[in-house]
Amino acid sequence: MDWLARELDRLSVGLERAKISEYVDLLNRPMSLIWRNLVAGMARGVGIAIGFTFFAATILYVLQMLGKLNLPIIGDYIADIVRIVQRQLEGRTY
Repeated sequence: MDWLARELDRLSVGLERAKISEYVDLLNRPMSLIWRNLVAGMARGVGIAIGFTFFAATILYVLQMLGKLNLPIIGDYIADIVRIVQRQLEGRTY
């Protein structure tokens, strides 16, 4: 049992050292750190843009479907919202 505990300690120390050495390497090469952060930022930006586009299209689709139901009060408001958004997409102001 004592041998197993020593081996686990040795393994954990080795893993800890490996992470620290990678971090120190990144700090010693600032261009690599800048490049990684730039690529990560661009990937996040593209992901957010795609996600928001999908979300907005889904919401517009649902609003259009609700507008077609001709609900007495809610339908008018939804139709106005859809009209405003479509005009904005066409580049005209309302």
